[in-house]
Order: sequence, then C-alpha cells, then structure tokens
Amino acid sequence: MTMIIKVLFFGATADEAGTAKAEIDLEDGIVAEAALTEILNRYPKLTASRERGSLLFAVNQEYVKGDELVRDGDELAVFTAVSGG
Repeated sequence: MTMIIKVLFFGATADEAGTAKAEIDLEDGIVAEAALTEILNRYPKLTASRERGSLLFAVNQEYVKGDELVRDGDELAVFTAVSGG
C-alpha cells in the first residue's frame, strides 16, 4: 500500500530541485531517512548538499533524526543549514 506525502524545498534546495513543492508516493511504514533517500533519488541535484552534510529535513515542521515514521499526508521539508551571525 502507498501513501502520499508533501515535500517542501526551501532556499538552495528549491533551486537544486527545480521546484518549491512536490507530492510523492511512498510505501506505508517508511521512516523519514528512507523518505529522504527517495527524494534524493527523484531530485539527484540535492545529493551534493547531502554529501556536504548541509542538508536538513523536518517532518510536520519538527526536526527529525531519521528513524521517525512518516504517515500519509505528512509534510517533509528539505532545506540547507544556514549559518550567520
């Protein structure tokens, strides 16, 4: 069985993905890290940010470690770390 999640891209990730938002079908019972991997497969330009360790993600506006379950209708936000002072 599949589910649909909303994906929001912010800042540089929107440029790399070529869009600010998308909806993707995923298998039920997937965890956040696996969902992010699927997003990277669909938007491979984001891989460089991930390899640099600057890619962050949140589910339903809360930072996640990656082992949290993603549910149908959830919103996954993808963005790069911002530094400044």
